[in-house]
Amino acid sequence: MLSAFEVIEPRRESPVVVEVPHAGLYLDPESLAWTVAPARSIGRDADLHVDALFADAPEAGATLLVARTSRLVVDLNRSESDVDCEAVEGGGMQHWPRGLIWRLTTDGDAVLSRRLPREELERRLSGIYRPYHARLAELLARKRARFGVAVLLCAHSMPSVARSGHAGAIPARADIVPGTRGRTSAAGLLIDEVDRHCRERGLSVRHDDPYRGGFSTAHYGRPDQRVHAVQIEIARRLYMDEQSLGLDTQGFDAMREFGRTLVTRLASPEFLERLRQLDVTA
Repeated sequence: MLSAFEVIEPRRESPVVVEVPHAGLYLDPESLAWTVAPARSIGRDADLHVDALFADAPEAGATLLVARTSRLVVDLNRSESDVDCEAVEGGGMQHWPRGLIWRLTTDGDAVLSRRLPREELERRLSGIYRPYHARLAELLARKRARFGVAVLLCAHSMPSVARSGHAGAIPARADIVPGTRGRTSAAGLLIDEVDRHCRERGLSVRHDDPYRGGFSTAHYGRPDQRVHAVQIEIARRLYMDEQSLGLDTQGFDAMREFGRTLVTRLASPEFLERLRQLDVTA
């Protein structure tokens, strides 16, 4: 059986962790038995190739955490409480069609053949969701203990134009959307460094629009406790054909270089010392 997630450690450690929670395509047999979503939706609703875009993160000094399971099994960037009342028996009162357990694809197709029983939800939580977040919390705690600070980059991709199930109504999105929950999940020094890195490479940037950062950003981003989290959304037009889902080789190479140099910049001793000093004097 394919492991639900993979951790790749750097040879020379830094305080940076890169997590890629939505690149996975795997559905285990038990989950597949409940799934009626079109096969194409598994790819369209994944952050395809984002794990490859950040494959050089360990070489640049970051620990890389990559989920291999499809978000249609369980969405690792949602809270355990984000349970749709129509997706799971005994679920919450609110409608979360793309919450912890997806009921609808972003194209509006059904994901589930019927409501999941609570025991199936618990199987997914105990087998995938909780181990993933336990490992992520462990990594961040280790970084903070060793270096006095931890930095989490939550790496995602986004459709270049909003589809029916995606946030926002703007005709075309920026190249990069850093999500920081209104600049609350990371120090301004870090947010501005990410912004500067993007603009120096000619990429357009729009903060928190349409994505303000999901569960990982909100849950782990605690600047007052020296843990800083920034979600990075990359427009898919920059590296792939969004209809065929195939790679644009030239664009992919450019965005892989973007990922590598971003991690290198944030993992540099000079920048991290500035971040540590900011925390000390805040």
